[in-house]
Amino acid sequence: MAENLAMIDEIGGVKTYGHYPNGWAMAFNTPFKMWKRYSFNGGTCDPCIISWPAGIKARGEVRQQYHHAVDIVPTVLDCLGFELPETVKGHTQIPLQGVSMRYSFDAATIPSAKSTQFYSMLGTRGIWHNGWKAVTTHPAISGWSRFHQDAWELYHTEVDRAEVHDLAEQEPEKLTQLIALWFYEAGVNQAFPLDDRSALEILMTPRPELTPHRSRYVYRPGGSEVPESVAVNIRNRSYAIGALVDLPQPGASGVLFAHGGRFGGHALYVKDGRLRYVYNFLGSTEQRITASEDLPIGEKLIVAASFAKDGEDSPGVATGILSLYYGDRKVGEGRIKTQPGRFTLAGEGLNVGRDNGDAVTGDYPGTAPWTFTGGTLHRVAVDVSGEPYVDLEREAEAMMARE
Repeated sequence: MAENLAMIDEIGGVKTYGHYPNGWAMAFNTPFKMWKRYSFNGGTCDPCIISWPAGIKARGEVRQQYHHAVDIVPTVLDCLGFELPETVKGHTQIPLQGVSMRYSFDAATIPSAKSTQFYSMLGTRGIWHNGWKAVTTHPAISGWSRFHQDAWELYHTEVDRAEVHDLAEQEPEKLTQLIALWFYEAGVNQAFPLDDRSALEILMTPRPELTPHRSRYVYRPGGSEVPESVAVNIRNRSYAIGALVDLPQPGASGVLFAHGGRFGGHALYVKDGRLRYVYNFLGSTEQRITASEDLPIGEKLIVAASFAKDGEDSPGVATGILSLYYGDRKVGEGRIKTQPGRFTLAGEGLNVGRDNGDAVTGDYPGTAPWTFTGGTLHRVAVDVSGEPYVDLEREAEAMMARE
């Protein structure tokens, strides 16, 4: 009981993931219907706060005109007095979606400048047109398909913003017009084919990538965070992480490599003079391995963590031994398991020489962003070829000798 009460106290804080059950999502959207994923107002309506003291006379007022997120860029451009070119270097540009909201800043009662807004989201569909809205009851990300069987509902949102009164039977002609308008807008906005695949299928389906797959990735300190979508993929495979460092004296500390965050990720770091590695499994279990001896002193040293997969706990959950090395000498090991999916749905990429976001572990020394100090970090290489770490280390020594 005491543990459950402690967890309740953490809800909404930094230790809780930014997702919650459907019931709470619907409750929080009251009086609007449904929640994110759906084309009902509960899935599309958000507050928009605009502050421009030099350009808006009104203070603390509310506007009721209908607008959408696509109207933000046109509004900014309008305020700047900037018009987008029709062509760039001879290439015709796709017209910008949306309309400017600037007209409403000091005119509370003026009619909306927008007449139509199209929605297509995770298999659900909706269309708003001059105060009326048609929307489907299709289950989002269900894999149900059968879009031809969707029932369409009709709401006069000008007077029924909560979409309580379905007027589909009373206004069949209006509904037919809006459905036809939806199909027109779907063609204009390249919304076909409709896609209601499950979240798992969407996340696990390979996507086109800017660069071809390779077995070795090299990262250097000082750069921006690398998004997980283009960073090295270590899921369900063996891997080795090696850092090339100069350690002129004892006292080095901080993060060498970090990928992910509090709710899933792994990191190679130095604390209390020793190399450490942590694999944070889904934010529920921190699997830590610490070297059995202090870091050596010298130039162009390689310190590393190497994971050798030897099985699967369940499909996609790799199990194996994580070993720590100073050069080709093993200084620690432990059994870990790795998670099958991405570390996070959004954000929390890969960093070298620091952990720039939410910490992978609370065991880091110092304070955010836990930058590596007390030595020089030249680069970090991550190898996913599956070859033994010792062979890779010897290859790296040969490469450095050539340099």
